[in-house]
Amino acid sequence: MRDLGVGFGYLVAGQRWVARHGRQFGFGLLPGLITLVLYAAALVVLAVWGQDAVGWATPFADDWASPWQGLFRGLLTVVLFALGLLLAVLTFTALTLLIGQPFYDSLSEKVDEDVSPDGTAPESGLPLWRELWTSARDSLRILVRALLWGVLLFAAGFLPVVGQTVVPVIGFFVTGFFLTEELTAIALQRRGVELRARLALLRSRKTLVWGFGTPLGLAFLLPVVAVFLMPGAVAGATLLARDLLDEESADPAPAETTEPISS
Repeated sequence: MRDLGVGFGYLVAGQRWVARHGRQFGFGLLPGLITLVLYAAALVVLAVWGQDAVGWATPFADDWASPWQGLFRGLLTVVLFALGLLLAVLTFTALTLLIGQPFYDSLSEKVDEDVSPDGTAPESGLPLWRELWTSARDSLRILVRALLWGVLLFAAGFLPVVGQTVVPVIGFFVTGFFLTEELTAIALQRRGVELRARLALLRSRKTLVWGFGTPLGLAFLLPVVAVFLMPGAVAGATLLARDLLDEESADPAPAETTEPISS
């Protein structure tokens, strides 16, 4: 359970880091703002035409008596919008990181240099186009996994009681895991850690990952908050990645202890 607090501590430490580096924070807002506008437009479309889409998809309910038709299609419309919101949360980080890849990679390097005892940061040695391709490819693979979880949770949401209590909680933990994967990928890719190895690292310390990603996922439900938290989330994920790899750090751990950051 201690890892939950440590994970949350890295999230806080990342926000503190960008607060001390205002220029990095300022540039980091731009990709999030662009992504916010795109997703806001998509959710507005879903809210306006979602009911029509549900009506088209459920022709078997055309002859149902009132109020059952309205209740049934109204419930499906709400569920459809909720699923769209969940997918927006799951993919917001991936798209923002793809748009802001050059900046976020630079930000992550500066965090590494700042906390590394020798003042250096690992470098991938790859050209920018190769880094963008790798990031897009891995993000797509993560998106497929997230979609599978989304469909499963969507179906489970129809279970009485459990669907309205347990399933949403599981959904937030799943969201937190995938958010953390996307954010730590920046630092881990520079170290040559492939997707499968990254997932194994994260699974080996799930409570640490949940402590970092789950509250971030909850905060990301508010789009404006997500934009302002993204630069600090990248910085905090870099610190978390160092912990996962047991790298020595000159800075104190962000949890309740003053020991060096390590696993």
